[in-house]
Amino acid sequence: MATTHPDRTSPSPQAPAAPAANAASARLRKPLDLLLGAGLGKLLRSVGIGQPSAPGENLLDLADALLSVRGRASGPSLAAAFFRLYESRNEAERRRFLETIHERYPLDAHAIDKAIAQWQAKRDEASGLALHAASKSPCRRLINLLNTAPDGTQKLLWLREDLLSVAREDRSAGLLAFDRELEGAFTAWFNAGFLELRRIGWDSPAVLLERIIRYEAVHAIRGWDDLQRRVEPVDRRCYAFFHSQMPLDPLIFVEVALTREVPGAIHDVIAEERESVPVGEAKCAIFYSISNCQKGLKGIPFGNHLIKRVVGQLREELPHIETFATLSPVPGLARWLDGEETGKSPAPADDILRAEAARYLVSAKGRGNQPRDPVARFHLGNGARLEAIHANADLSPNGVKQSRGIMVNYLYDLDYIEANCFALAEMGTVATSKKVRALLDDGSDEESGGKRRKSAEAA
Repeated sequence: MATTHPDRTSPSPQAPAAPAANAASARLRKPLDLLLGAGLGKLLRSVGIGQPSAPGENLLDLADALLSVRGRASGPSLAAAFFRLYESRNEAERRRFLETIHERYPLDAHAIDKAIAQWQAKRDEASGLALHAASKSPCRRLINLLNTAPDGTQKLLWLREDLLSVAREDRSAGLLAFDRELEGAFTAWFNAGFLELRRIGWDSPAVLLERIIRYEAVHAIRGWDDLQRRVEPVDRRCYAFFHSQMPLDPLIFVEVALTREVPGAIHDVIAEERESVPVGEAKCAIFYSISNCQKGLKGIPFGNHLIKRVVGQLREELPHIETFATLSPVPGLARWLDGEETGKSPAPADDILRAEAARYLVSAKGRGNQPRDPVARFHLGNGARLEAIHANADLSPNGVKQSRGIMVNYLYDLDYIEANCFALAEMGTVATSKKVRALLDDGSDEESGGKRRKSAEAA
C-alpha cells in the first residue's frame, strides 16, 4: 500500500523479524516520545495522550488531539507531529489508520437534530450558521487542520496516494468514505482559480526540470538533452499549473509544438534531428503530451482548464496561430480490439485499422454514455472535435502496445467548443470531421466492422 514517491521516504512495508522487533518498535515510538518529552508533551497530556500504547493507536490519538485543542498556535505543531508519526509507520499501520479514521469521527446526529429544530423554530442567520456547523464533517475539519503543518498540502496528497494504492476491490467502506472527504477538500483547494499557470523553460530551476523528466507520462523524456529539445527551441513550449503550497512541484503540464501544419506522427514532433520552425511561420499549436503529476489528485478536474488557459495565452502571445489541435494516443484501442477480434488473424491493414479506431472512438461508450477511451473522453469532453486518425504514428513499444501505432488529432475550434460539449454531454454525440465520417462510412459494410459496432453500442 505504501507509495514510493520521488520526494518521500517510505517505511518498510513489512515488520522486521525478531530479534530486531524491539529496536524497530522503539524506533516507531521515537517521534511521539520526543514530543511527549518536549514542551508539546504537556499539551498532548492535557488532551489525554500519555506514553504510547499500540503503534496504530498513536495516530488516532494525535487526530483526537488536533480536533480537541482550540489554540491556533498549537494546531500546526500537532499536525506536524502527526505527519512525522504517520511517515514512520509501516504499510499495515497506515492502512489501519486510514480505514478507521472516518468511523471514529461520524457526524453528530444529536447536534444536527438540535440545529434543525433551532432552524425550524427561528429561521434566522444564527440558526442557519449553527446548522451548517453541526453538519460539517469532523473528518473534513481534521483534513483542514492537518493542512496547517509545514508542507501539509503535499503530505496530504501523499496520504491519499497511500489510500489509492489499495486495490479498488479491497477498499473498505471506511476507506471509501475518507477518500470522499479528501477528494472534496482537494477539489476546493485545487480549484483552477487558485492555480498559477507558468511556462517551463530551459532556464527553470533544475529541481523542476528533473521533475518534468520524471513525471512525463505519454512520451518518455530520455534524459536532459531530450528535455532541452522539448523546452528550449523557439517552436516549443511547456506550461504547467502550480499551487501556491507547492511552487516547484507541478500538478499537471502540457507540451506544445508550434508547427506549419497539423502533424500525423509523433516522430515529426520529437525527433532528435528535426529542424526548428521560425515562430513567425508557425500556423498551428499542437498539444502532444499532457501529464498529471500528483497521484493524490486523481479525480480532481483541472486538466480542461489547463488547455483553455494555454490556448488563451498562446493567442495573446502569437495572434497569427490559426489552429489549436492535439496529437494524441488512443490508450484503450488495443485492449478494445483484442476484446472484439477472434482467432489469430494478422494485424489489420492501415486503412482498416484506422476505420476500427474511428468506430472505437465514436461508438465505444462507458459510464454516462461518454467515450470509453480516457484521452478521447478528456479532449472531446473539453469541446474538441475528432479531426483525423493516423496509422503508424507512434511506433514506440508503448505506442504499439496500447494503440497499435494509431494516433489522432483532436481539433479545438473555438467557435464550436460549447456546442460540441453540449452534444457530447446531453446526447453522447462525438463531434467528428468529414475525414473521420468517411472512415466510418467506408467500413460500414464490412461484416467484422458491423459486429464490432454492435458490440460497442451494447457496451
